[in-house]
Amino acid sequence: MKILMLFLVLLMNAVTVSAVEYDEGIDYKLVGTSAAGPADKIEVLEFFWYGCPHCHIVEPYIQSWKKSKPANVKFVRVPAIFWPDWEVQARIYYALSTMGVIEENHEKIFNEIHKNKKRLDKKELIVNFLVKNGVDKNTLLEEYNSFAVDGMLRKNKRKQDLYQIDGVPSVIVNGKYLVTGSMAGSYDNMIKIMDYLIAKESE
Repeated sequence: MKILMLFLVLLMNAVTVSAVEYDEGIDYKLVGTSAAGPADKIEVLEFFWYGCPHCHIVEPYIQSWKKSKPANVKFVRVPAIFWPDWEVQARIYYALSTMGVIEENHEKIFNEIHKNKKRLDKKELIVNFLVKNGVDKNTLLEEYNSFAVDGMLRKNKRKQDLYQIDGVPSVIVNGKYLVTGSMAGSYDNMIKIMDYLIAKESE
């Protein structure tokens, strides 16, 4: 009897979760009409800035979500560039990406700025910090100034304009939907809305 009751409770909870609906214009915003990535993938773009305290707070939620995200989801970070001086950290992000060492340094940059209260908004400051953490200086500077990184920055700016990004953190689901922390009300709910929209696009 107890097992049957437990099964019924779990079943009711599952139905409740699956029945959750979010409203366009309130919980998320329609910003496009076509998928942004490959036809067999749902692309999730996270616009962020290392200097943003909210981006630092949401990072653990994103990291946890990445571990359990559906197999058909492609996650892409996009360092936002709202002001000219933000380009330094965007270049650093892509330089580390092309070097294949972004994952081990992404959180370190966030923590150095927000936990250790260090300024990494100048090229020399953030390069010196990364070199102290084992990144090769010559390769980093070479990638920082490369044509490849120049091209990535141009694409970033086009995406910002295309999706009407005016704040961070912001998430774009499949080139169609914008989700922000302020719209969601909490970062936990932001993840839930992302999953809702991913399921919607997977239908």
